[in-house]
Amino acid sequence: MTDWGRLAADRLDEIAQISEAGPGVTRLPFTCEHRAAIALLQEWMEEAGLRARLDDAGTLVGRHEGRRGSGTFYLGSHQDSVREGGAYDGIMGVVLPVLAMRRLKEAEALPPVSVEILAFADEEGVRWPTALIGPRAIAGTFDPAVLAMEDKDGVTLRAAIEAFGLDPERIADTRRQNEDAIGFLETHIEQGPVLEECGAPLGIVTAICGIERHQIALVGEAGHAGTLPMASRRDALVGAAALVTETHRLASATKDLRATVGELHVSPNGVNAVPREVRMTVELRSPSDGIRSDAGLHIHACAEKVASDIGLQIRAERTYAQPAQPCDARLASLLAQAVSNLGEDPIRLPSGATHDASAMADLCPIAMLFVRCRGGVSHSPQEFASPQDLGYAIDALAGLLQQIARI
Repeated sequence: MTDWGRLAADRLDEIAQISEAGPGVTRLPFTCEHRAAIALLQEWMEEAGLRARLDDAGTLVGRHEGRRGSGTFYLGSHQDSVREGGAYDGIMGVVLPVLAMRRLKEAEALPPVSVEILAFADEEGVRWPTALIGPRAIAGTFDPAVLAMEDKDGVTLRAAIEAFGLDPERIADTRRQNEDAIGFLETHIEQGPVLEECGAPLGIVTAICGIERHQIALVGEAGHAGTLPMASRRDALVGAAALVTETHRLASATKDLRATVGELHVSPNGVNAVPREVRMTVELRSPSDGIRSDAGLHIHACAEKVASDIGLQIRAERTYAQPAQPCDARLASLLAQAVSNLGEDPIRLPSGATHDASAMADLCPIAMLFVRCRGGVSHSPQEFASPQDLGYAIDALAGLLQQIARI
């Protein structure tokens, strides 16, 4: 009998070798590594009985044709990685569904609906300051303006797609019809420690967290560190420190909120000078848009008070906002049943990271299956999910695909 989890681990190790030189996995979109990954994935898709083709957004599509008019169920994730990343993030969500379909084919138990497995080109946004090209194209939300964006070498996205042998003018033609789309399921390592702490191999995602980012500048007055009395100081870093502390306190005290101050730029940044200006970022994430929005308003109000107390000028603006994407209750219920059938409790948890599923939500209902990862580590060569857990995930995917006609 086939050990599906072991086979998945071997395949993930094999495709991880398709990488730029250096630690971990570095595989960027529209590169020779991308092309080699597509060739290997196409071989595996065809072995599973899928008809494979590459669309003009760089997405490799493996299709099983179901009964006429049955609709199409989508599964997949992305083939690209961050620089010096791991062997599981993204690509696991392509390899496991392909193996699930191969297992069903060998058991002569393929679903009656059509199935497409999607290997998207670019989710990480490492090469260009944009991402989710493939799922946005399929969902009909792709913005052609991003084709003019340049990578660090001055290569535009348009030029890279053309050099890959694709036609950027035909990206819009990849759009699927909402009435044909049954749903989309993405399988992904958790990228966090919750499942490991619960002793659970699999988790059902409840929502993909919304994100907003704020840029805040606090401006005071520089002075000599030895001669300026403490009571006379307008120290911008003192104000920033208060904001950092309040941001951490707020998220710690608020259920379903995560907040991060990831950047601080201090001027004049000298050991013997009172800081004149601090520019900082605050990022907020939550599966609840209301919680996230209220937190942003609170941080702005706190910044105003801190500035007033210390005598600082302040500039604060929200620079980015992405709404939360709840997962579909019916799909999640079927997925939970598939996990329960394996003798495992279906742990439910939100995703704090953005995924291809967040863009596919503009086309159809979405669901996500999380797989336990060791130490919660991701975006690192130390990423790891055990063969046993990979096997559980393939079992759950196969079980879901057998029941998908019920939706």
